[in-house]
Amino acid sequence: MVRDGVFRFILEAVLLLSIGISGYHRWKARASGEVIERRREAPGLIALRSVVVLPLMLALLAFIIQPRWLAWSHVALPVWVRWVGAASGGAAVPLVWWVVSSLGRNISETVLTKRDHQLVTHGPYRRVRHPLYAVGILLLGSASLLTSSWLVAALTVLAAAGIQAVVIPREESALAEKFGNAYIEYSDRTGRLLPRLGRRG
Repeated sequence: MVRDGVFRFILEAVLLLSIGISGYHRWKARASGEVIERRREAPGLIALRSVVVLPLMLALLAFIIQPRWLAWSHVALPVWVRWVGAASGGAAVPLVWWVVSSLGRNISETVLTKRDHQLVTHGPYRRVRHPLYAVGILLLGSASLLTSSWLVAALTVLAAAGIQAVVIPREESALAEKFGNAYIEYSDRTGRLLPRLGRRG
């Protein structure tokens, strides 16, 4: 369908821009500091990427190459819903830049902290502890609407659940161990994925 061609183009543009921005800043971080190898992470995190993230990326790639390959998982969404996905995907691109540029050399491929890791509390991190994951979930949610695929949507839900239940707790544990009370105080005044509406008592 012509319409699928439009949404395929939008998805491709959003992903290429997001990956390009993120990749550039990650390259700069690797060139200027310590690189933590993924194999140092817990086996559960490696398994999560293999079981959920890899199939999700392959599904998105399949839609970009040939939408008919995902026709078996197609859901008949109203066109305006898919345009919501296009708008939210487009809005996520500058957010990717904001997040990764705020992280600077602290950006890492893992949940582990670097030896010279700094606690970032400016930019989006002023109000939210994990804006990188929040923007990632927004991108995947947008992709679910653009592809109109229940498979992409299901894998997105699994990825978001894994981030909440597995990835974030491990990362926060590592940060609390690294920065102690400073991170606890920071956690008290910020939200996990969205800004906190009120402060804890």
